[in-house]
Amino acid sequence: MSKIIIDARIINSTTGRYVERLLHYLQKIDRENRYVVLIPPEDIRSNFWRPTAKNFHLESCEIKNYSLAEQTRFLKLLNNHQADLVHFCMPQQPILYKGKTVTTFHDLTLIKTYNEDKNYLYFKSKQQVGKTVFKRAARKSTQIITPTEFTKNELINFAKIDPEKITVTYESADITKSEAKNPNFKFKNFLLYVGKHSTYKNVRRLAAAHQNLLKNHPDLHLVLANTKDKAVLQNEKFFASKNYKNIHFFGRADNADLAWLYSNCRAYIFPSFMEGFGLPGLEAMALGAPVISSNATCLPEVYGDAALYFDPHNTDDMTEKIHQVLTNKTLRTSLIKKGKQQHAKYSWEKMAKETYEVYQKALK
Repeated sequence: MSKIIIDARIINSTTGRYVERLLHYLQKIDRENRYVVLIPPEDIRSNFWRPTAKNFHLESCEIKNYSLAEQTRFLKLLNNHQADLVHFCMPQQPILYKGKTVTTFHDLTLIKTYNEDKNYLYFKSKQQVGKTVFKRAARKSTQIITPTEFTKNELINFAKIDPEKITVTYESADITKSEAKNPNFKFKNFLLYVGKHSTYKNVRRLAAAHQNLLKNHPDLHLVLANTKDKAVLQNEKFFASKNYKNIHFFGRADNADLAWLYSNCRAYIFPSFMEGFGLPGLEAMALGAPVISSNATCLPEVYGDAALYFDPHNTDDMTEKIHQVLTNKTLRTSLIKKGKQQHAKYSWEKMAKETYEVYQKALK
C-alpha cells in the first residue's frame, strides 16, 4: 500500500472540475492505496467536496498558488508527510521537492498570454516565475499528464523533456438535461459562451460578431456566463461604451443553470485563441447545442468534425459561421448529431483509470 497525496487546492476553480471528477472516480477504482487530499480550508468548511471511501482523507491547506509560501511552507508540509507519490493537479509546486511526482499540465496559457485586466508589471513578473516553475516541474516530474496531444507537444517543445513520460488523458463532460432548471430567462433566441473573459478568450470579438448578426437577426441575444470578476466587469463597461445591444452577463452558473443554457441556446460559441482542452464545448455537445468554435490550438483535436470552425482573428468569419448555423437547418441538425457522437468518445471514469495507471508507473 502506498501513500499518495493529491494537491487539490484548485478544486473550487474553473479547472476544478477535472480534480473533482478525478477524485470521484479514483475512490471507485482504488480501495488499496491511502490518499491524502489537500484542499483549501474554506472548501472544507463549505463541504465543497467530501470523500466517500475510507482510504481517502481530507487535509486543510491554505497555501496559495504561486506564493513564496508554496516554495517554503508547502515544501515542508510535503516533506513531513513522506508520501510515496504526490500528484500536483496544476504545474505550480515547490520546485525543491524531491519525491516522486505526477504533474498535470492543462495548458501553457499562463506563460504564453497576457491578460489586459492584470497589472502589466505584476503579470509579467508572475509570468517569469511561472516559466521557471513550469520548466522545473516538467523536468523533475516522474510522470506528466496532459489533456490533449496539442498540450503534450507544446510542453515537449517548451521544456525539452522526454515524450515517453507524458500521458494524454482526455477529459469529459457529464452535465445532464435532467439537472436543467430554467433561470427565469425572458428570451429564447440566444447564443451562449461559458468561461473566463481573459484576453486570450477573445470575448470582445465574439461580442462584435454578435452585433454584426443583429442586422439579420434583430432578436438574437448573447449570454455570457461566468463569475463577475475584474475581466468580466471590464468587458461589461467596454460593451456599454460601444452601445452594444442584447448582451447579458449571467454571472456564475451552477450545473442546473448550465444544463438549461446549453440545452436551449441556438448555438454555443467558443472564440478562444488558446485552450488546453475546451471542456465547455464538449458540455454543449452533450446537451444538444451546435458548437461553433475557433480553429486554434487543441480545439479541432477535441471536437473533431462535430464543430463548425472559424478563424478567431477574423470577426467576419466568426459572424458568417454563426449565421450559417442559425439559418441552415441541415447544418444545424448535423452538428447536433455529430456533437453527441463526439461527446460519447470521452469518459471521466476512463480518465481516472488512466491516471491511476500513471500513478503505478510513477511508483515503480
